Amino acid sequence: MMKKTLTAAALALMLSGSAFAASQADFDKAYAAAEAARKAAAQMKNEWRDTGKLLKKAQEAAKAGDFDKAVKLAKAAEFQGRMAVEQAKAQANAGNPDYLYN
Repeated sequence: MMKKTLTAAALALMLSGSAFAASQADFDKAYAAAEAARKAAAQMKNEWRDTGKLLKKAQEAAKAGDFDKAVKLAKAAEFQGRMAVEQAKAQANAGNPDYLYN
């Protein structure tokens, strides 16, 4: 069930292109949301591997003036941060498998 939800959310994110050119303000807003999601995941000790990489690439794209790409990368990083938080909550009391105790 969770795999289907993640797949559907990722597909929706990819297909939700914008009909307007992004600006510095759009990037700043997207980046702030992504950084907040990343920090929330990090606080739960469940930050995903590529989230920081996506944020760095987003900053590089913004610095180069490609705000459309920068916003897209920031939104992908925000998605990863939110999903990492959801994963941590869902698996909070999962425990270890029985075979580890034999």
